[in-house]
Amino acid sequence: MTVLLYTLGVVLFALAILASIGLHELGHMIPAKAFGGKVTQYFIGFGPTVWSRQVGETEYGVKAIPLGGYVKIVGMLPPGAEQLGEVTVDEQGNRVTKVRKSNTGMFTQLISDARAAEWELVGPEDADRLFYKLPSWKKIVVMAGGPTVNLLIAFFVFWLVFATFGVRTIEAAPGAPVVAEVSRCVLPSTESGRACTAADPASPAAKAGLRPGDVITAFNGTTVRDWTQLRQLIRDNAAGAAVLTYERDGRTLTGRTSTTVEARPTSDTDPTLRQVGFLGVSPRSALVVEKGGPLFTLDQMGTMTVQSVEALVHLPVRVFGVAKAIVGLEPRAADSPISIVGGGRIAGETVSQDAIDTTSKAAYLGLLVGGFNLFIGLFNFVPLLPLDGGHIASAAWEWLRRGLARLRRRPDPGYVDAARLLPVAYVVGSAILVMGVVLIVADLVVPVSVTG
Repeated sequence: MTVLLYTLGVVLFALAILASIGLHELGHMIPAKAFGGKVTQYFIGFGPTVWSRQVGETEYGVKAIPLGGYVKIVGMLPPGAEQLGEVTVDEQGNRVTKVRKSNTGMFTQLISDARAAEWELVGPEDADRLFYKLPSWKKIVVMAGGPTVNLLIAFFVFWLVFATFGVRTIEAAPGAPVVAEVSRCVLPSTESGRACTAADPASPAAKAGLRPGDVITAFNGTTVRDWTQLRQLIRDNAAGAAVLTYERDGRTLTGRTSTTVEARPTSDTDPTLRQVGFLGVSPRSALVVEKGGPLFTLDQMGTMTVQSVEALVHLPVRVFGVAKAIVGLEPRAADSPISIVGGGRIAGETVSQDAIDTTSKAAYLGLLVGGFNLFIGLFNFVPLLPLDGGHIASAAWEWLRRGLARLRRRPDPGYVDAARLLPVAYVVGSAILVMGVVLIVADLVVPVSVTG
C-alpha cells in the first residue's frame, strides 16, 4: 500500500508540473497568435517526439524528456547582414547598407548560424507576421505571458489551500508561559542538536531549579503575560541577575540565577544571529491555524517572493553546496534547492505517510506545486537570455530607445538585435543546465527527505 501511495504522490506531482508547463507555454502562444504572430510548434518536453499533431499552421506535441516546454514563434531574431545587409546611419542621417561577406570569430559564427536557422523558417508570406516586427509592448506581453501564468497558478493554488486548510504554525501557548522543556546546559547555536556533556556549563534555567510544567509569572519583578514578553525580557537582560517567580503544583516559588549572553536568531523568521540574554527554557506550544482569502494570499505570497528572490540570488552558491554533498564533502542541507525529481520524491513520501491525514497531504501537495510555480515564474523573469526575462528586457530597451529617439527628433534606431546577446544566452543556458543536472543527481543520490 505504501508503494502505491508513494507512486500516486509522484504521479500527481508530475501531472501538476506538466500541466503548469503546458499552461506556461499557452501563456506565450495565445497572445502571440492574438497579435498576428506565427506559431509553428507547441511542445511539452524536450528531446525525441513522442506524439504530435498538426492543427492549422501549428504542430502540437509531447517530447520524451518532461523537463520543460517551448513554443516556436517565427521571426524571433531580426535579419542580419547575411539576410539584408548591415544598416547604419551616416552623419547626414542617411541609412547606408553594408554587406558583410564573411564571419570571423566563434561567437560571430554562432550568431550567424542561429540567425540563418531562424530565417530558414521564414517565407515570403510571413513578412508581416514576424515576431521582431511586433510593437515592443506586444513582445513584452508575449514573453511575460508564460511566467505570469505560473504566478497565477501559484496564486490560485495557494488561495485554495489558505482558504480551506490555512497556514498552520506552532507557537507558544497563549497566557503565562508554561515551561515545556528546560535545557540542561548552554550549547552554541551551531551545536544545538547535540547532547550535553560534562564540559558544557549548566543553563541558567537549570540553575534556577525550573522544571517542565512550571508556569512563569514574573521576571525580575515584572509580571509576565505571555511568552513573547518573557522572551524579550530575557534577551534584554543580557548577563544580568534574574529572579524568576513561577507556580508549581499550586505553590508560588522563586528561583535566582543569571542569564548568559549567547548568539541566537533575531526571530522565528529572521535567522540573523545576535548576542542576547539566554535562559534555557522552551514554552508549551499550540497549533495556530490562520485562514484567509485573496488579500491574505497576496500577503503570504509577498513574503514567499522575498524569500524566493533571496534564494535566486544565492542559487549558484547553494547548488555548489549540493555538489559537495554529492561527493560526500559535507551533508546536504535540509533547505537546499531541489529539482523536479526531488519535488516528486517529497510528494511521494508525503502521500505515503500514515501519520498524515488526507487533508494535510492534499494541502502539502498544493503548497509544493504552488511553490514550484512561484519559483519558476520568478526565475523566468530574470533579465537574462535565454530566459523569458531576457527577451522582456530586450523589448523594453527597444521601447525605451525608440521613444527617446522620437523625443529627441533622432532617426529611428530600429529593432534591438537579440541575436547579439546569444553568447550570453549560451553561457547562462549552460549554467542552468549544469545546475539542473547537479540537483537531479543530488535528488537521486543524497535526496532531501520529509521524514528526515
